Amino acid sequence: MNVIRLADLIAQGRVAGKRVFIRADLNVPQDAGGRITEDTRIRASVPCIRMALDAGAAVMVTSHLGRPTEGEFKPADTLAPVAARLSELLGREVPLVADWVDGVAVAPGQVVLLENCRVNKGEKKNDPVLARKLAALCDIFVHDAFGTAHRAEASTYGIAQYAPIACAGPLLAAEIDAVTKALANPKRPLIAIVAGSKVSTKLTILQSLATQVDGLIVGGGIANTFMLAAGLPIGNSLAEPDLLDQARSVIASMQARGAAVPIPTDVVVAKAFKADAPATVKAAAEVAADDLILDIGPQTAATLAAQLKSAGTIVWNGPVGVFEFDAFAHGTETIARAIAASPAFSIAGGGDTLAAIAKYGIEGDIGYISTGGGAFLEVLEGKTLPAFRILAQRAAD
Repeated sequence: MNVIRLADLIAQGRVAGKRVFIRADLNVPQDAGGRITEDTRIRASVPCIRMALDAGAAVMVTSHLGRPTEGEFKPADTLAPVAARLSELLGREVPLVADWVDGVAVAPGQVVLLENCRVNKGEKKNDPVLARKLAALCDIFVHDAFGTAHRAEASTYGIAQYAPIACAGPLLAAEIDAVTKALANPKRPLIAIVAGSKVSTKLTILQSLATQVDGLIVGGGIANTFMLAAGLPIGNSLAEPDLLDQARSVIASMQARGAAVPIPTDVVVAKAFKADAPATVKAAAEVAADDLILDIGPQTAATLAAQLKSAGTIVWNGPVGVFEFDAFAHGTETIARAIAASPAFSIAGGGDTLAAIAKYGIEGDIGYISTGGGAFLEVLEGKTLPAFRILAQRAAD
């Protein structure tokens, strides 16, 4: 995908003295007292900000935080904690600016954080009047928030339409490159792992991947539905019986291409969904009526691990069991360590997936860890994200 990149503009000497507007993703979790509990997204935004500052730009950064009501700013909506953390990370004060839509005072070499952009009226519906105002604030718009790339809002899409120059920041550019490498031009075999509680939330992703991957591993509640579709008992396990035909269709689509959806041969079950519930390994055909399937079994995990180690490309979204409970974490750990050990290019995304990666300390062994949740899923679904589309259009102008 051809887009203008901030790094290219800097290399061409086109950023010094310019007003640069960066749309970052600083939507971090906070506790009841407003203290940031996890700052990965803030740290991920720092390289783009530093690049612009080092190039001599006047830098404005904004983000959404939470789900504010447009036009009704509340103390809980403030980016003040983010400004404080950014100041620490950058080693300089980052002033927080409110009521900024009609003008921002910032000089070359300075950076300011613009208050929660989702409070602006017209943001979510990409109001063209608001979008033009945002574009008028800058010479260069930089989209560096992959987590919002699937939303066509004023600060993510409209501003890119009207700004003099619209480009991708290093974080977004890396996402574009990783997605292209994994899905557009993959080294084969291409194996996808799609796990989660419900088939319904990922059905279109499964259907799309079934037309392009060489192996489709399903896990969690999704695997239960596929087991049921294959005629296996699942007891009291989470599943969606009304989607059995769709599951069978995905299996058939894979088989028609000489590929497969591996169905678990053994599982780990319990009688209750509790961390201290006794765990029992059973053959998939021997699940009792009162059993809950909470993980894949060791035989299944070993088979899938062997498949992953011989892959050319791996796409991973979702743990294959209730990995938060140690008794039901073996399957996810085995899969995670197999991906880490595989020579394949791997791309992983989704909140639970990132939590599993962190739990097993394999961050350095994954080819690319995506920062987007919904955006990552839409890419897997085969959609062209609005942010990618508008940046490509602007690059072609």
